[in-house]
Amino acid sequence: MNTITDQERKAYLMNKADEQTAYLKRAADHLISRIYNGTDETDILQRVITQAELPPAVELGDLRPFHWQLEFPEVFFREDAPGFDAFVGNPPFVGGRRIRESMGDSYRELLYHVYPGSSGNADYSAFFFLRCYQQLHNGGTLGLIATNTIAQGDTRATGLEAIARQAGTIYAATNNQPWPGEAAVVIDVVHVHKGKYSGESVLDGHPVSHITPLLDVGEAPIPYVLASNANKSFQGSVVVGMGFILEPEEAQALINKDPRNADVLFPYLNGEDLNSRPDQSPSRWIINFFDWPLEKAEEYPDCMAIVREKVYPVRAEVNREAHRRYWWHYGDKRLELYRTIAPLSRVLAVALTSKYLSCAFTSSNTIYSHACGVFAYEKNGIFALLQNTLHEVWTRKYASSMGQTLRYTPSDVFETFPFPVDLSGLESIGETYHTTRQAIMLTRQEGLTSTYNRFHNPDERADDIAYLRDLHIEMDHAVAAAYGWDDLALDHGFHTTAQGVRFTVSASARRELLSRLLRLNHARYAEEVTAGLHIKGGKGKKKSAVQTSVAQSDGFPDQVDQVDMFEDNLPHQKRML
Repeated sequence: MNTITDQERKAYLMNKADEQTAYLKRAADHLISRIYNGTDETDILQRVITQAELPPAVELGDLRPFHWQLEFPEVFFREDAPGFDAFVGNPPFVGGRRIRESMGDSYRELLYHVYPGSSGNADYSAFFFLRCYQQLHNGGTLGLIATNTIAQGDTRATGLEAIARQAGTIYAATNNQPWPGEAAVVIDVVHVHKGKYSGESVLDGHPVSHITPLLDVGEAPIPYVLASNANKSFQGSVVVGMGFILEPEEAQALINKDPRNADVLFPYLNGEDLNSRPDQSPSRWIINFFDWPLEKAEEYPDCMAIVREKVYPVRAEVNREAHRRYWWHYGDKRLELYRTIAPLSRVLAVALTSKYLSCAFTSSNTIYSHACGVFAYEKNGIFALLQNTLHEVWTRKYASSMGQTLRYTPSDVFETFPFPVDLSGLESIGETYHTTRQAIMLTRQEGLTSTYNRFHNPDERADDIAYLRDLHIEMDHAVAAAYGWDDLALDHGFHTTAQGVRFTVSASARRELLSRLLRLNHARYAEEVTAGLHIKGGKGKKKSAVQTSVAQSDGFPDQVDQVDMFEDNLPHQKRML
């Protein structure tokens, strides 16, 4: 029982401990400041060693360093098992890119320093998992609540996969539970044991043999990135500044005023346009100065005046230094995307966040928003492959999600997806399916989402939708045949899935397709390793999915930080509205 005397004794001991550790805490603050500010810490280390005097204060903005070993010496300096017995909690949920936006470049770079190989796309909660795991003693446990992204994509690779590689064992987990409060958030509850574990594992309330970082019981759950899929899938531009964007009438007026303005004005397609407009056409236009120096951009004074007025004030206040410095550029321009698709007449695009996996052909003479994924293909066979159920099964397994909403991540889905060797047999069905679907949307004046709402509704019996289902069955069988899997019964119909009732293949067929695709992915990767395609410095080098997804990037090439001054990024074609 704690008495007043006990409390006074604890306060006395705490004060004595603070006095004895004050110098070390100041030294530790200075070490953190040197790392955070990008300067050399050698001088501070020397001062600590020689007990030299330290400056009295450290400037770290709003950050307050917390030195675990100095705050809890009784935990970390015990001889039997240094570290905490357990952690429980509910870490904050902050999307990977928003870490930079809300905390600044320096903080994100500090995370890279502390957690080498972490992904710029990983949710903030992944770092809490890592920190808690590091601070456990061998045999300790943690139990944390996170959004369901903890088991998905870059967040999984940065957090749970890294813990698994450090001999951590997920011994209990609950998937996809609604948040008990008012927020519309879907959560996972994850329990991890540090070190060897010999107890029972429980997944969603049921005993299982083991639990993977995907929070399932798959035998070999992680696919590899394939070198053969490199440089074919991209995310659109992260504009950072609504002042770049124009209504069609504004763009037309600028071109009428000076036809040269067409050099820097493009149709601008976002995910909503792609999913809701019957023809998937862009609803707005955008000013694009590529990666030009300011002097060249100012050769277009009408467009530059708009950007200077509407974008510059916003960029002057953002945390990211490169965005402030190159304020007339997009935040992330995706130059490689536009260089790759420039020779093509059309490309396939997909809304990265959507209810359904729906891709469509769009004009390559377009600026794509960050909400769009772009595949550098113009043939119908690739459309058939990416729109069919086999690709969707793979996507639903390895993509991320927001609740029940799909978040297509090209690095986790497309770059790992094993293509059939020969796609020639898919050209005809791909063209028929795409043109039929397009005709349905134009006739009904409905977009992709509305069309697939009908497609997956058991009560929808309209002839055009029934025909589209028949074509989808034909397309699925054609794709399965391209893999040589004619033996597999797909059993199309209305089946219950994690996303609700869908017109798709049976649950057993989905499991078998996923298993075969995963085995094929591993076989292809092994072939590429043998061919030297994954050797450091080798031609066509690619990393495994785990390695790629934890690379120190924002998931896609970040061209703003190292600006290349090219003047011929795209053909300066005259564009008609």
